[in-house]
Amino acid sequence: MKSGVGNKSALALLRRTVGWALVLVSGTVWAARFPTPSGLRDPVVFSFCTVGDSRADAKDPALPAQDRIWLQNTKVLSRLIREMQAQKPNALFFNGDMIVGYSTNAHLLNRQYAYWRGMMSALLQTGTYLIPVPGNHEVQIKLPTDDPEEDPIKVAQREGEEAWRDNMGDLILDTNLWTSLIGLVPTAWDTNHAPPVGGPDAIRSDQRQLSFSFDCQTLHFAVINTDPYGNDSHAPVSWLREDLAQAKARGCCHFFVFGHKMAFTYRYKTDLKAKGLDAFPQESLAFWRVIQDFDATYFCGHEHIYHAMQPQTSVGHGAWQIIVGSGGSPFEAKPGESADSKDRLYVWAKIEVHRSGRVRLDAYGFDEHWGPTHLVQSIELHGPMKD
Repeated sequence: MKSGVGNKSALALLRRTVGWALVLVSGTVWAARFPTPSGLRDPVVFSFCTVGDSRADAKDPALPAQDRIWLQNTKVLSRLIREMQAQKPNALFFNGDMIVGYSTNAHLLNRQYAYWRGMMSALLQTGTYLIPVPGNHEVQIKLPTDDPEEDPIKVAQREGEEAWRDNMGDLILDTNLWTSLIGLVPTAWDTNHAPPVGGPDAIRSDQRQLSFSFDCQTLHFAVINTDPYGNDSHAPVSWLREDLAQAKARGCCHFFVFGHKMAFTYRYKTDLKAKGLDAFPQESLAFWRVIQDFDATYFCGHEHIYHAMQPQTSVGHGAWQIIVGSGGSPFEAKPGESADSKDRLYVWAKIEVHRSGRVRLDAYGFDEHWGPTHLVQSIELHGPMKD
């Protein structure tokens, strides 16, 4: 396309069209087309990070003196926070086991929660809303068995659920803070919208602020407690199906579910037993049918590892389970147990939702020797939405 210097139509074209440049050559203005960056053609409209399992192991002889008090892997968690801050996500969903817990001692629990909250507060100051997800270390306690030779059993208790609400309830959900940080108003939020006591999910205690959900534009976020009192290692399947159906009826297009325990254990070695919801296989499959039916993505922790899988591709379903339990707790895979180098990395994931409806996950991590952070894996969770 050629025109004289000062041609108004060419200048208007420059102002209107991204990716065109006007170049002066020998007194003549030429309009040249350059590739438009993909971020301009299809910008990110919402982003969030996810990770879980930052609590330390109280028996670890290498723990620094301070972390023996707080029982937190401070060195790893602080690095993860800095790296996530640099990416400027709208929100962080932390998938449980942020404290050692397993106790009814309010002083110890409050101290552990307070330290973790203090570390995470930097994110709130720089524009990232923090959504905590309850894990087994938060809601369970250790109960002795009749046999003194046996290890105590870990069972969810009302006291653990109440301690969770006392320490995390202000974040679940401060709609004014969410709006001020993100600039988008969360909708469909109701603190009483939780699995009911005595309903089909065998709930025996108040689940408010333990299982909850809300919308943000056409995105739906649901958090589930995978260890409710009286029904450990179970998801609230009936509640979740109804919740996702209601969100779909409101016009939501993408569904993100967060829980602590995985639906399917990642067997990085052949003799590994089921450690998640799949300890009860039929109930785990019922939960996964809900995830599949709504083409949702399930983010979880519990295994101290990063692993992405599509558990039901053999029967034509492509829903993703993303385990990001790699926030600082002792690595799940011991040296030599796994052939996958990703299995002994500290990893966090960032998910970007684009205007077209495309959803992309980028996982970043570093090794136990504090090497440089690198891109561990990229996944297209969803392609652009079809008209």
